Amino acid sequence: MEFAIISTLNGVTYGLMLFMVSAGLTLIFGMMGVLNFAHASFYMLGAYVAYAVSSIFGFWTGILVAPIVVGLVGMAVERFLLPRVHAHGHAHELLLTFGLALIIEELIKIFFGDFPMNYQMPEALRFSAFEIFGTGYPFYRLFIGGVSVIMFTVLWLLLTRTRTGVVVRAAERLPQMAEALGHNIPMIFMFVFGTGAALAGLAGAVAGAFYPTNPNMGIELGVIVFVVVVVGGLGSLKGSLVASLMIGLFSSFAVGLDWSIASTLELVGLGDWARSIGGLMTLELSSVSATIPFALMLIVLLVRPAGLMGERN
Repeated sequence: MEFAIISTLNGVTYGLMLFMVSAGLTLIFGMMGVLNFAHASFYMLGAYVAYAVSSIFGFWTGILVAPIVVGLVGMAVERFLLPRVHAHGHAHELLLTFGLALIIEELIKIFFGDFPMNYQMPEALRFSAFEIFGTGYPFYRLFIGGVSVIMFTVLWLLLTRTRTGVVVRAAERLPQMAEALGHNIPMIFMFVFGTGAALAGLAGAVAGAFYPTNPNMGIELGVIVFVVVVVGGLGSLKGSLVASLMIGLFSSFAVGLDWSIASTLELVGLGDWARSIGGLMTLELSSVSATIPFALMLIVLLVRPAGLMGERN
């Protein structure tokens, strides 16, 4: 019971953190059709900007400044770089944003060094929210989850219940018609891309104080974020939330399970035979927990190529 409850709590909070990062990428692809490979680098940039600002002006100032700075960087990328490759398709966009990710990573190493930063949460947030099985559960995990829920709610309401959301969706689906009605399509796309980058920056500023802030954090999380977006359905905000929670829960439970095929065959008296074969038969789930998200993606794509909540094309 203790393992199940704690694994569920950790899986949900980790999944909500994944959603914080993937929300911006989902917004950018869903509204613009751009596969931004540098999105996780914006997440890393947000963590480093928050660290630099918080070391001088305090944690909360860093939280506020980081998404603004990263959002401005994203707007500059969309304004000056992406228009040059839009006409050549997704392959060129991927190559451009991949190169941008490498540039951001190297700039981080030049200015901050190739080692982890001492970016930590403030003392006011360093306490246990409650005790479970004699162990205090960090309040900051719940804080990360709360920010993620607020982010989802605001984005969903903005896109579905406001005139701004209608204009943005119209610019994506019928750009010529939206432009004929007097809307500045390039400005809308720049705003959307900047907002997606700002969300990644906010995620880095919040999560970077709990998870390690280092020059490899973009690479470590970048692939998982794309898995979340693909599993949820490209462009689906609700799909990204569901996929994030699924991956978070599966990963959390897998880390603590010593299950193997041999242990299962033990129930029918074939455990010794399986162990004598070795190899895959004795491979424990905890040792391959990092592959769980990719296995989930493979299964989802085989059953539903558009993702859990993606539109069929």
